[in-house]
Amino acid sequence: MSKRSTAEMLARRELLLGTGVTTFYRDPVHIVRGEGVWLYDADGRRYLDVYNNVPCVGHANPRVVNAMRRQTETLNVHSRYLHEGVLDYAERLTGLHADPITTVVFTCSGTEANEVAIQMARAATGGKGLVCTDAAYHGNSTEVRKLTRLRKQENPEYRSIPTPQRYRPVRDGLADDALTDAYLELLQEQIEGFAADGVPFAGALFCPILANEGLPDIPPRFMLRAAELVRAAGGLLICDEVQAGFARTGQWWGYQTSGFVPDVAVMGKPMGNGLPLAGVAASGELVNAFRSKTRYFNTFASSPLQAAVGQAVIDEIEERDLTASVAEIGSYLREQLRAIGRDCPAIAEVRGHGLFVGIEWVKDRGSKDPDPDGAEEIMNRLRRSGFLMGRSGQHGNVLKVRPPLVFEREHADLFLEGFAAAVSKPT
Repeated sequence: MSKRSTAEMLARRELLLGTGVTTFYRDPVHIVRGEGVWLYDADGRRYLDVYNNVPCVGHANPRVVNAMRRQTETLNVHSRYLHEGVLDYAERLTGLHADPITTVVFTCSGTEANEVAIQMARAATGGKGLVCTDAAYHGNSTEVRKLTRLRKQENPEYRSIPTPQRYRPVRDGLADDALTDAYLELLQEQIEGFAADGVPFAGALFCPILANEGLPDIPPRFMLRAAELVRAAGGLLICDEVQAGFARTGQWWGYQTSGFVPDVAVMGKPMGNGLPLAGVAASGELVNAFRSKTRYFNTFASSPLQAAVGQAVIDEIEERDLTASVAEIGSYLREQLRAIGRDCPAIAEVRGHGLFVGIEWVKDRGSKDPDPDGAEEIMNRLRRSGFLMGRSGQHGNVLKVRPPLVFEREHADLFLEGFAAAVSKPT
């Protein structure tokens, strides 16, 4: 695609969609088709997708496409009609969670789902105060946005703690359980802060793998012990599984990587492989508390179409044993990326779970100074070489490797070759 036509498309986009609509890369990509792990631009050039976790079982997955077509040819109505397919999907989906999670509220986006989860915690506890991390992102609605990168106490109902991590610990010289204790003390301080301000406590909302925070190595047993602390204070622990869920980590749910079960699990993004499908799973008691106090209804949620597509996604993950594949390929990727990193001073850490890998890009390993500009340069080098990836983290310096779950060894080797070439010269 020529620079002129790119400029024309950007100008038209701004005219029709408004200013400030984000694009990736210095030279944006005009994507016209996707298949499996591949995306194709308007000139027919092929890119290996190492970023998109929404089409988790692959772009244009035949099983998902066929399920969508069959259901739309038959029926699609809202939830005020009875439909067995919706109940079958709800039963199957909640069956993938551990007890006491048995009931689900369907929505159309992760933002809506987190909004429901917040309302559920408040309805069940009678509290208002919620704790998150200071580098979190959980959605775009008016209420959920109050939890985004919350570093100052701007709202009495929301407080934050520093991102629990080992690489840049909240206190130097601490490690293992002592570091976990330090973060739990900060969580306890925030809970007590609500009490001092006269704000009843409702709970905490965390991504179980801290995806937007840069996938840090979380101090041992932090999530498990945080859940215990929150419950002891009368609150609920909400896990935002929008990025971590649906086999992304090599297990069905991100919370399984920490060995605990949340009170509320929020799901989204990959749930419908691109169809707007999300939800909130919890015990029947919690869901009923929410239902009784909100009379929640969503025109496009709990539809037969959502259910058919959701079933197809689960079928693909289970029948292709993608949890095992993700664990295997993810382990291989991290091992090989660490090997590349030994010869690249800017790579401070390679970490993550399954097919969700974070590469900490720094100016200097000694100072640990983040280098977001360098990370952006690597992204753009890879884009020019036919690989699409992103970055995240509090400083925007963590390169994010998050391909579809159908990413295989041959795709990993292609990416590793391209990545090694991209980082072979300074940024």
